[in-house]
Amino acid sequence: MSRSPGRKQENHKISRELFVLTYGALVAQLCKDYEKDEDVNACLDRMGYSIGIRLIDDFLARSAVKKCRSYSETADMIAQIAFKMYLGVTPSVSCSSATGNEFSLILDKNPLVDFVEELPAERASLCYCNLLCGVIRGALEMVHLAAEVSFLQDRLKGDAVTEIGITFLRKPEDRKHRR
Repeated sequence: MSRSPGRKQENHKISRELFVLTYGALVAQLCKDYEKDEDVNACLDRMGYSIGIRLIDDFLARSAVKKCRSYSETADMIAQIAFKMYLGVTPSVSCSSATGNEFSLILDKNPLVDFVEELPAERASLCYCNLLCGVIRGALEMVHLAAEVSFLQDRLKGDAVTEIGITFLRKPEDRKHRR
């Protein structure tokens, strides 16, 4: 029995929509459980971090990428391969520091907010997609790259684009392995 070539794409779209709706329900429940937006943001970050430390193994196995030699290669890898692989979007990357350790991932379309029109006025400091920051931070930590990851701009808050800032905290170490 053969499958039609369009079938896989259809299943991918259905599972992505299910994920986005489930994520929305998760955020709604966290908003009920926690009074302060900062607590919801921290919880989403922790959850994302836990996902990221596990997801990196899947990413490395499925993508067969080589070791990145610079922070800019790492940022490009996150944008061009990881985001495409898991969210179906490719953000643009911009370097925002002379030292080369700060980057922004700019998403024209954020699939996690497909079914969200706007945040309620009483939730103005909620970072709805903070899970993504935790995922990136957790995955980077598992490959020995400490980073701060945060939302710099958010379309849900009226900004023109969604922008995630990544600041690598240490200089890359040029270690040579001894045999």
